[in-house]
Amino acid sequence: MKIVFLMLLLVSLFLFPNEIHKSLAARPSVVSIGSILRFNSTTGGVSAVAIRAALEDINSDPTVLNGTTLQVDMRDTNCDDGFLGMVEALQFMETDAIAIIGPQCSTIAHIISYVANELQVPLMSFASDATLSSIQFPFFVRTMPSDLYEMAAVAAVVDYYQWKIVTAIYIDDDYGRNGIAALDDELTARRCKISYKVGFPSNAKRSDLLNLLVTVSNMESRVIILHTGAEPGLKLLALANGLNMMGNGYVWIATDWLSSYLDANSSVRAETINDMQGVLTVRPHIPKSKMKSNLMSKWNSLSKKYNHSDLRLSAYGFYVYDSVWAVARALDSFFDDGGRISFKNDSRLRDETGGSLHLEAMSVFDMGKKLLDKIRQANFTGASGQVQFNAQGELIHPAYDIISIIGNGVRTIGFWSNYTRLLSTVLPEDLYLKPPNTSLANQHLYDVIWPGETAQKPRGWVFPSNAKELIIGVPNRFSFKEFVTLDNATGKMTGYCIDVFTQALSLLPYPVTYRFRAFGTGTANPHYDQLIQKVVDNEFDAAIGDIAITMNRTQTLDFTQPFIESGLVILAPVKKHITNSWAFLQPFTLGMWCVTGLSFLVVGAVIWVLEHRINDDFRGSPRQQLITIVWFSFSTLFFAHRENTMSALGRGVLIIWLFVVLIIQSSYTASLTSILTVQQLDTSIRGLDDLKNSDYTIGFQVGSFAEEYMVKELNISRSRLKALGSPEEYAENLKLGPKKGGVMAIVDERPYVELFLSTNCKIAVAGSDFTSRGWGFVSISKGFPSASRPVHRNPNIVGEWGTAADP
Repeated sequence: MKIVFLMLLLVSLFLFPNEIHKSLAARPSVVSIGSILRFNSTTGGVSAVAIRAALEDINSDPTVLNGTTLQVDMRDTNCDDGFLGMVEALQFMETDAIAIIGPQCSTIAHIISYVANELQVPLMSFASDATLSSIQFPFFVRTMPSDLYEMAAVAAVVDYYQWKIVTAIYIDDDYGRNGIAALDDELTARRCKISYKVGFPSNAKRSDLLNLLVTVSNMESRVIILHTGAEPGLKLLALANGLNMMGNGYVWIATDWLSSYLDANSSVRAETINDMQGVLTVRPHIPKSKMKSNLMSKWNSLSKKYNHSDLRLSAYGFYVYDSVWAVARALDSFFDDGGRISFKNDSRLRDETGGSLHLEAMSVFDMGKKLLDKIRQANFTGASGQVQFNAQGELIHPAYDIISIIGNGVRTIGFWSNYTRLLSTVLPEDLYLKPPNTSLANQHLYDVIWPGETAQKPRGWVFPSNAKELIIGVPNRFSFKEFVTLDNATGKMTGYCIDVFTQALSLLPYPVTYRFRAFGTGTANPHYDQLIQKVVDNEFDAAIGDIAITMNRTQTLDFTQPFIESGLVILAPVKKHITNSWAFLQPFTLGMWCVTGLSFLVVGAVIWVLEHRINDDFRGSPRQQLITIVWFSFSTLFFAHRENTMSALGRGVLIIWLFVVLIIQSSYTASLTSILTVQQLDTSIRGLDDLKNSDYTIGFQVGSFAEEYMVKELNISRSRLKALGSPEEYAENLKLGPKKGGVMAIVDERPYVELFLSTNCKIAVAGSDFTSRGWGFVSISKGFPSASRPVHRNPNIVGEWGTAADP
């Protein structure tokens, strides 16, 4: 038997060398991995219980590691003190761990990621800092959604409720700063912005936090994003409630630190819950699964067993639980593929000064790259959902619950999924079964009870008490005050243009503080080019009023879209045609009457020539025949002729003549009707050509661009132009005419002309508009960087003013 066994063994080694090598590769009886947590934190406590729960399940299942026992060496780190935390983490790296669960702190994760790269130890971290990338740190494996997705969910909520500016409060460390940077990018993509952001250290005093909140309360935005840890976050909410910043008009959106705290703590004080009424928060979405149900059912006993009876299961617990399972499955595949656990020293890691870090004790995991590949190939359904990594090393299908805190509990008002990047009340796992629908029309959330116990959506902004005012120049007109002028009695700017401006501001979703400054004395119309130059010179932030958009002005300034159509037209006096008893002769001129009468006689004579030889009606004495010709001719005017035509040629001539008579009769009737029913007006000028070809004086409005237009574009001599300052001067100069010191015509913009004609009926527009302009409001001059603007500019309204091409 021994000989047969040896022969079979030799044959197997010869035929299947790789498989025999794998089977003979000894699996260790115990495999140790590490864990870096902050034990005195809520997340650290939940993670510690989750790790032990995963170890129990893995080691009790012989099919996972085939007899190998998995152990975890857990170490405490100080996240509040970055230096001590870094030293503690480096000391932990002296142990020969083949993988590490954690750390939970972004600051420590950044440091350890460098070390993990050198030692080739996979780092299964649930630090959400978006700047921790598998491209920079190949051995960094993020086992929960990145802050990129969380901030996309927060930005989607802001955009859904149509808030355009927010205030961001964050803890001033890598986690806080990088998270707010990600939020800023997401808001910018949705044409929103962070109008004010303020950070604070983790050890900030109560007085510092109070000052911070007072500053925030003076800002225009009432939408506040709170991106901190649980301890400082709860302290800020309590202080905000004491400052009445949790009442009507305010919106508070906390990141997932708040949902994790509420989920993990079995008993939250009533005062703490009262401080966060109406607050919105987000929570990583954990779909329903059998593994999730099993973990939840035994959590109470596990938390008591491991001295954390006051902690419940949160989203972090699910992700940490799955992280241990991912390492276990990867180790099983690693050992099956011939992997061995061995370390070697790196000659570069030497502590030359004899310090206490013992860098020479750090060893490089020989097959760390192979284990990392096995981890990244993970594909299983865990307690947190599908555990699978994409090409960027991130978990697939990140999603978040949108939660509203109301009463003594929380209410899920919807979900955000990276699959559609939209908000929905449909579970994300149900959306995965259909093609992604990214239409914004499909977004929906359930109703929310906002701070102050109101169901009405807050506006999201107020007029700030410390905002810098926009200085807006407004023309102080002397004439046509209906458009814009200064009311001397009240000191306020009034008019149609002011009404347009204030109505437009009322539609903005953010506040704008401004102050009008009158330009001009009010005794004469100001020159608008000078007003615009004030904007170019930064004396005014903007200018509003009846300002025409011209090509020269758009080269140095930005204009809004035209709010009224305008073009240059010609005003000229009109002559009224007076009707009298001889009005029936006016439809035709004297020449037309003569030609018409002669035509009647000629046609009568032609018919007589063609008919008198064969037709008795055209015979008789010469006198009778003459009477017949005249009678026949004029009786055709009324189609009352009684003489018959017998010749074919005569009938042909008669048919043509009757058609001509019909046209003459219809034209006469229409013209006479018009003369008798409509007042006839006529101007001495027919259009632009008459204006250019004459030598008479032309009027224009003081301050209007019409003067330069006629000189430069129409080549009209400036000596022919006369400035007019009021509608009364218009009427007087047109009445006098050019021969008596007046003007031949006036060139002005259509809105002024229509207002003038409403009270002057003896003047009319000659021809049609010969420019296509409009009135718009003027914003800052082009080409100026924001740093060069004057100090009174409000930095919180970037994008308020659009160019002429903007909607």
